[in-house]
Order: sequence, then C-alpha cells, then structure tokens
Amino acid sequence: MPKTILVVDDEPQLVDLVKMRLEANNYLVLTADDGQEALEKARQDKPDLIILDLMLPKMDGYKVCGLLKADARYNKIPIILFTARAQESDRKTGKDVGADAYITKPFEPQTLLGAIKELLRE
Repeated sequence: MPKTILVVDDEPQLVDLVKMRLEANNYLVLTADDGQEALEKARQDKPDLIILDLMLPKMDGYKVCGLLKADARYNKIPIILFTARAQESDRKTGKDVGADAYITKPFEPQTLLGAIKELLRE
C-alpha cells in the first residue's frame, strides 16, 4: 500500500509540482492550502508524513507542527518544514516545535525525496 503524504502550501503551482513529483514516486498525496485545513486533514486522515510550509493563512506552520507534535495520537507523524525562510532562528524554532526536517525553497526534488525516504524508513 502506498504511503500517504500531506502537502501543505498556499502556492498552488508549488503544490502541483510537489504532488506530481511524489505521485511519480508512488506516494498518495493529500493537499491543504492553509494551517487550519492542514490540522483537520492530519487529524482526519493520519498521513504517513507531512510537508508543511511555514507562512500559511489562518495558522502558521510552526503552530500546526507544535499542535500535532504535542498530541500523542499524531506525534509520530514525521513533519518536514518546507519554507523560503532560511534563517538559523527559523530552523531553531522548527526544531523547538518538533519538526523532523527543514528544507528551504527553492528546493532540489532529490533533497526532498531523500528526506521523505529517510523519515519513512524506506
């Protein structure tokens, strides 16, 4: 059975690009375009992994990550923060809220796929 990945970003072109790339690698892809929807889908669908943008409408990625990691039902889901924010302070905040990986945009598809495979232990 294919692994399910939730891709959360408010840039539709980027979501489509990542979704196509992941589907080409036999992943099942769910999408959300704001933090609130991301939280609802994560809780409802329990994906195997979440790729989460930081700058989102309604609720930022740090908050979504923190809420999921603080909940025993969802804290095992690996979360990759996926953002244009490359400051060391952003990375530190990502670690503080429990993110499993941090990938900056623009990104190399192989870097993203490598992180996914590593986190899913494939």
